[in-house]
Amino acid sequence: MQTLQSLPIPLQTILLLLASNVFMTFAWYGHLKNLAAAPWYVAALASWGIALFEYLLQVPANRIGHAQFSLGQLKIMQEVITLSVFVPFAVLYMNQPLKWDYLWAGLCLVGAVFFIFRSA
Repeated sequence: MQTLQSLPIPLQTILLLLASNVFMTFAWYGHLKNLAAAPWYVAALASWGIALFEYLLQVPANRIGHAQFSLGQLKIMQEVITLSVFVPFAVLYMNQPLKWDYLWAGLCLVGAVFFIFRSA
């Protein structure tokens, strides 16, 4: 089995950002479903606990990725991954309706990817 370090830098970066975004999305929005009746400070503490794992993946992702990507490229990559994680989370976990707005937002991000990577 391959280790993460044996993968190309872009793939390492994407996989770590993907995993960190799963934690981030649960930290930011999971409490709306799971802790809706709890006081806000309980939700905040639970979110901080989840966010720790997000940072343990996100910081190495950006450090690894910065060896090959510019700061702007890392940020746009993060936003695309965030939307890619958020939409299934919203629809499947939070039972939100799938909206055309997600597609339009995704298309805007495709444009952002084009412009930020075109000079690379």
